[in-house]
Amino acid sequence: MSAQNIQKSTAVRIGGLQIAIIVLTLITATVHFTLVFPSALFILNSLGYLTLLGAFFINIPFLRQNHNLVRWAFMGFIVLTILSWIAIGDKTWIVGYLTKLDELVLLYLLWRDRTA
Repeated sequence: MSAQNIQKSTAVRIGGLQIAIIVLTLITATVHFTLVFPSALFILNSLGYLTLLGAFFINIPFLRQNHNLVRWAFMGFIVLTILSWIAIGDKTWIVGYLTKLDELVLLYLLWRDRTA
């Protein structure tokens, strides 16, 4: 296999689905970073979202070869975030519900995106 073929097989494809994943992740990360600042838990959650977004799209051979594992880790992180909010989150604030809706849509889009 030539270097050009390897480059083509590891290239990140960006379409509408991937743009939606990027936008929804940035919204969620921004909400978690800014609304309860300087809460360490929320800052770490925000950084987790940004790290997984980078791992999902960055063109590093190891990450591209394990893209499905990164996708499942991203989805697991979202589920953990939602379950944490259900357990201890503030249910009196509409922003929490809107953020969970954002995360559920993001979870669905990641499930749909099976590009490897």
